[in-house]
Amino acid sequence: MPVPYKPEEARVPPVLPSPLTPVYKFKIALCQLSVTADKKRNIVHAKKAIEEVAGGGAELVILPEIWNSPYSNDSFPVYAEDIEAGGDAAPSYSMLSEVARSLQITIVGGSIPERSGDRLYNTCCVFGKDGSLKGKHRKIHLFDIDIPGKITFKESNTLTAGQHPTIVDTDVGRIGIGICHDICFQELAMLYAARGAHLICYPSAFEMTTGPLVWELLQRARAADNQLFVATCSPARDSGSGYIAWGHSMLVGPFGEIIATTEHEEAMIVEEIDYSQIELRRSNLPLEKQRRGDLYQLVDVQRTNSH
Repeated sequence: MPVPYKPEEARVPPVLPSPLTPVYKFKIALCQLSVTADKKRNIVHAKKAIEEVAGGGAELVILPEIWNSPYSNDSFPVYAEDIEAGGDAAPSYSMLSEVARSLQITIVGGSIPERSGDRLYNTCCVFGKDGSLKGKHRKIHLFDIDIPGKITFKESNTLTAGQHPTIVDTDVGRIGIGICHDICFQELAMLYAARGAHLICYPSAFEMTTGPLVWELLQRARAADNQLFVATCSPARDSGSGYIAWGHSMLVGPFGEIIATTEHEEAMIVEEIDYSQIELRRSNLPLEKQRRGDLYQLVDVQRTNSH
């Protein structure tokens, strides 16, 4: 007697189809930026980088994790911005909004420390071509690591974990957002795929211990498992800083293939994404039809509770 696979029941609620997009091919830019202790310099530097890649035809620009501040628990409270207040209370946020509007591009604004009341978050803002805030993702999985003799870092000493997955409809498709350590949790990527994402963007700052081991592996796995595009953007490596970034920003296609990557120094990638590759790969290898809903399920709690 044949086993009923019930692939349609492997994801609860059922999968949402990817929306029709106004473009199937477009250029994405990854800006692997050097970061200093001078916040004003970091903002000006990021603005110039965005203008440069937009001049090269990029319609979607991604910045690194914590690009306006040193990556340290001591720095997060000092460099934090009140995004909800905007204006002078959030100069990094305001710059990104204005540049997105003036250049008519979509920006995944890396991440910055956000202050909200008495809490701090590691937050990514997504801006549309009109400069409006399309989505705000607060890092869900905080990076707490302790490998004796290698690295000890606990984001939870200062930061609060976000409570919501973030998926955004933009002029360049449906984009899921994760920040750095979020990439280690395949459930989040699966959830975004089930919500119809074409692309998942992970502004990240992997370090010198886990970077060589799993950085490329995780990106290719998230892309291949879910048959979509994955883009990451890291700060450039500064060997003199207290937290040394691995670098190696990367764009990965829906078969897990590396389309483009940097090394560890400051660099910018402008590369084409072709969403037709998603459906091609899903027809080549129909994972969605092969899922075993009779054995396991991914439950999207947020969607389930909203019904």
